[in-house]
Amino acid sequence: MKVLVTGGAGFLGTGLCRALLARGDEVRSFQRNHSAALEAMGVAQVLGDLADADAVHRACEGQHAVMHNAAKAGAWGSYESYYDANVRGTEHVIAACRAHGIRQLVYTSTPSVTHSGRTPVLGGNERDTPYGSNFKAPYPATKLIAEKMLLAANDASLATVALRPRLIWGPGDTQLLPRLVERARAGRLRFIGGGHNRMDTTYIDNAVQAHISALLRLRPGGDCAGRAYFISNGEPMESREIVNALLRAAGAPTVEKSIPYPVAYAAGAVLETAWRMFSLSGEPPMTRFLAEQLSTPHWYDISAAARDLDYRPQVSIAEGLRRTADWWAAGRMAS
Repeated sequence: MKVLVTGGAGFLGTGLCRALLARGDEVRSFQRNHSAALEAMGVAQVLGDLADADAVHRACEGQHAVMHNAAKAGAWGSYESYYDANVRGTEHVIAACRAHGIRQLVYTSTPSVTHSGRTPVLGGNERDTPYGSNFKAPYPATKLIAEKMLLAANDASLATVALRPRLIWGPGDTQLLPRLVERARAGRLRFIGGGHNRMDTTYIDNAVQAHISALLRLRPGGDCAGRAYFISNGEPMESREIVNALLRAAGAPTVEKSIPYPVAYAAGAVLETAWRMFSLSGEPPMTRFLAEQLSTPHWYDISAAARDLDYRPQVSIAEGLRRTADWWAAGRMAS
């Protein structure tokens, strides 16, 4: 099968490309910059921006399926930049699939589309957990629009499915763990509200497994077509417990200090204002969105994914931490 992976040079995208190649599929990646790692793997690359409809159409030409993993993530930036990548980009992918007769479209969404401020999600399932509201950042707001659009596009000619993996980590991570380690070593990492909120996370191999399982089962009229699924390790832990476990895996100092939620939220509001007023570079060290996310319980029922996608996490958090420690100790060269 010929499969296009958007964002194939990213953390999850690289894992998807590797898994597809191992199955014997012919893999193409669409991303903005050339990747030497993908080239070494034998992945064909089409360079372009999701906001460029013509570039997306070129990437989709001749493909049998698309795994739409690319997105603009983060907690800071203009709404327009997120909308261009996440909403217009998804619109362009859907249109290109229809133009080229592609019948399978797997979309990487996020559980954040169901978050509403400080409202906890405790074992939430897809049926009873509504979409969120009152978003404090453009990322979840635009991902919600894109997910709704993607699911509404499901029909007899194009089967679509949305997966919502929660906080992916493991070997090959260039974002979450390096940032945690940097801040911990600088003494700038704090929990919010004590860090006792339970949260789900997803080991990278399990996230990849869920996407491949969805691709193999996705077809027009199939059980998973037109539906969204929560994906995680199914092992919710307190945020302080998983964060310190990851820091120990990287040989970094653990964290015990905490700040109250109201203080973190107020600091986020002040810093957001300062960043806007003075056009400061980078992201504020705290935002209202981060304050909410880092202090609110978010964990999910993954039984629907088990039923429809045959998704059962193969790598436990304990085993994932061991593998992550080995990878970090080896210099983070292999993933």
